[in-house]
Amino acid sequence: MKPLRAAIAATLMLWPLHAHVMSMSSGDLTVTGARAHYELRMPLYELAHIKDPENSIFRSIHFSSGLREAKLDGQSCRAEPSDNVYLCTADYEFAAPPDHIDVACAFASITVPNHVHLLRAALMSGDAAAAPKRDEAVFDLSFPRATLWFRPPTPLEVAATQTGAGFVRAWGGLAQVLFLAALVLAARSVKELFALTGMFLAGQVVSVLAMPHTGWQPAARFVEAAAALAVAYLAVEILLLPEAGWRWMIAAVLGGFHGLYFHLFLQETRYQPGYVLTGAALAEAIAIVAIWFAFSRVVRFARVLRPVQVSAAALLAFGMAWFLLRLRS
Repeated sequence: MKPLRAAIAATLMLWPLHAHVMSMSSGDLTVTGARAHYELRMPLYELAHIKDPENSIFRSIHFSSGLREAKLDGQSCRAEPSDNVYLCTADYEFAAPPDHIDVACAFASITVPNHVHLLRAALMSGDAAAAPKRDEAVFDLSFPRATLWFRPPTPLEVAATQTGAGFVRAWGGLAQVLFLAALVLAARSVKELFALTGMFLAGQVVSVLAMPHTGWQPAARFVEAAAALAVAYLAVEILLLPEAGWRWMIAAVLGGFHGLYFHLFLQETRYQPGYVLTGAALAEAIAIVAIWFAFSRVVRFARVLRPVQVSAAALLAFGMAWFLLRLRS
């Protein structure tokens, strides 16, 4: 059992290193004739995960049209500490002026698994007075490829794309799943699970809708550190205050911190909150039901092992380790 315990302890300590709640970058592609100019903005803290950042970044994104890849014709990167970003620019040349562009982006493979890259593109017209045609795409580990068609999407496409983006973002990383697992662990009955889930979703919605009116832009590290403390506190309640009646408040706080992630995502993409939050709520509800079903079976068949207390202790260790790592980074 000792090797197993050591492995579990190591996992708990190392998992927070990769547990980014918010990991995003953005890029702008401007196409003029057969040439294109690309600008990338990536948070500086993501560079800790990338070996040889400049070359790794440009090996991880490719543009093509008509089955022919655009030729990379010059690149440069520099850190901008005042803005906390890594800024990269590059020029590309297509074989012919494109009317659509196929993009392959693997930034999630060189940063963290839940990294999201938003690409905005503009196709300039030969007529200087004409407005450019625009399109955009979102890339992550699940969707590393997209085609830019430079045409306005239909209302159905907007709804499907933005709702789907919220659905995928809700399962964007281990930290998101941890929040939902903490809710299941804290619930002492099915009725309380419904209440905690409702408060979590309400906190998420309030956070998303209120943040644009506050003028406050919290740093990603602050949000993660505060969320880690909330998770740890919930674990303390489960262990030391089994009859506490304020868990719904902690669930609302967790939802508020999770909502800050969606606030950042909505800021970058300019998607409609209603669609994104609907997709996220659906994904979170499915995940909570699945986790509750699995955990209830464990509790039923392994009562002697005290699975609730053991899981809460692991949750507390994880939350504190995550908090300390984010505080020092």
